[in-house]
Amino acid sequence: MAPRQTPTIRQRRFGAELRRLREGVGMSAPVAGERLGADRTMISNIEAGRFGISEDRLRRLASIYECDDTELIDALASMTGGRSKGWWDEYRGKIPPDFLDVAELEHHATGLRTLQTAHIPGLFQTEEHARALFDLFVPALPRLEVELRIAQRLGRHAVIADAPGVPYVGLVHETALRMRTGGRRVAKAQLGRLLEESERPNVRLLVIPFTAEGFPMAGDTLMYVSAASAHLDTVEVDSPIGAVFFDSPTQLANFRRRLDLVEQVALNPNKSRDLILSIADDL
Repeated sequence: MAPRQTPTIRQRRFGAELRRLREGVGMSAPVAGERLGADRTMISNIEAGRFGISEDRLRRLASIYECDDTELIDALASMTGGRSKGWWDEYRGKIPPDFLDVAELEHHATGLRTLQTAHIPGLFQTEEHARALFDLFVPALPRLEVELRIAQRLGRHAVIADAPGVPYVGLVHETALRMRTGGRRVAKAQLGRLLEESERPNVRLLVIPFTAEGFPMAGDTLMYVSAASAHLDTVEVDSPIGAVFFDSPTQLANFRRRLDLVEQVALNPNKSRDLILSIADDL
C-alpha cells in the first residue's frame, strides 16, 4: 500500500487516537507492530495518517492496547478501510486543503456547534454573500478559484438540509448580522436565508446581542465537531493562515465549557429570530 502524501485531518485524527491508546499502556510503536505481526514502522505510519488499516487490525490493536471502550472502538472501526471519495474530493488541489478537511469533518459529524462573531455561518451563506466575501480578499483571488470556493461552500449545506440532517447549534454575534456584505440587497437576502434555516428541526440558531456583557472567545470563529465517540471530537478554529485543529481531551473539554458559557449569554431561538427579522426590516 502506497503511503498517503497528504493525510486529511480526519485520517490524522484517527492515527492520533491510536497513538493515545498505545501510549496509555506505555507501549512503544515497534513493540505494538511486533504484537500485531506487522513491520516495526507500520504503527508509526498509521499514527501519522500515512497508512490506513483494516477493521480487523484495528480491533486487534484495541485488544493489544487493552481498550474496552466499545463505543470508541466501534467509532474507530467506522473510520478504517480504504479511503472512500467524498463529494469534496473533486476540489482537491484546486482550493485550500483545509476547506476540504472541514467538509469531510462535517460530513461524518454527529453534531455541530459553531461560533461566529463577524461572519454568517458558512453552511448558511447564500451564493451572493459568499461571492462578496471572497471578492474582498487582498490580493484578489483568481476568478476560477472564487467560483470553486463558492461551489464547495454551497455543497456543504447538504449536511444540514439532507434528511435527517446533522444536529446544529449556531452562535452568531449581532455584529455579523448587521454587516452589509455585498450591499443592502445581498445582506437582506442573507438574513432571509438565516430565518429559513433557523426553522429546520435540527437547527438551533442563537444570536449573541450587543447587550451581552462579554463572553469567552469573543473574537473567535470556530466549529466543534462531535463524533460517534466523544474521544474523536475535533475543534476547528479559523486563523489568518487558515484552519487550526484541536483534539486533545483537555482542549476539547475547554472548548465545550466555553461554548456552554457563550450559549448562556445568547438569546433563545425565538428571540434570535425576532432580532434577525428586525435587522432585516431595517435594511
